[in-house]
Amino acid sequence: MPMNETDKLVLALPKGRILSEVMPILERLQLKPEPAFIDESTRQLRFTTNDPGLDIIRVRSFDVATFVAFGGAELGVAGRDVLMEFDYPEVYAPIDLGIGRCRISVAEPRDLSKDDDPRTWSHIRVATKYPTITQRHFGSCGVQAECIKLNGALELAPGMGLCRRIVDLVSTGGTLAANDLVEVDVITEVTSHLIVNRTASKTRPGEIARWIEKIRRVVKEQTDAA
Repeated sequence: MPMNETDKLVLALPKGRILSEVMPILERLQLKPEPAFIDESTRQLRFTTNDPGLDIIRVRSFDVATFVAFGGAELGVAGRDVLMEFDYPEVYAPIDLGIGRCRISVAEPRDLSKDDDPRTWSHIRVATKYPTITQRHFGSCGVQAECIKLNGALELAPGMGLCRRIVDLVSTGGTLAANDLVEVDVITEVTSHLIVNRTASKTRPGEIARWIEKIRRVVKEQTDAA
């Protein structure tokens, strides 16, 4: 008898760049989503897999932790940036997957950086999609940070007069360079983690523990082979 959708575990995966790095992990787990999962034109968001007890949902990277925290998914893959920004007590992160390597950095126009010293800042205005991380970081440095919340196109903000500096996720630095911006401080390094809903780990301990162990083993094999 087919399992009811409400009885299945749900794994939330992020759209975009990280998803391509998650796929080799799924392959090593021998977890195969239905064909529609790799169809970029589909409007479908929930997908069955070859495991009758597990479905996958595909959502925005910033929303993965929210789905897991509020019980929409029991498991997920989220970047450390997302976990730090939202800091949901309902979520824990048992495994660093070692993928999606990047960093959260402070950047400013190249011309400004020539004579600028972050150690002299006392008050700054910053455009960012990470206001919590930004204020916590600058607060620890004794700097008052006024955050302008943007969800994209942060690199435009200095040139358009919104602010002089931004805090953003940086991978290669290519986008910063293309907009004549340079990094002047790194707040934290970022990788993606397996995250788990705390309540689910108590109400469905056997199933959750089984997936954690399988994923831990696969990550270790990848690390040992690197």
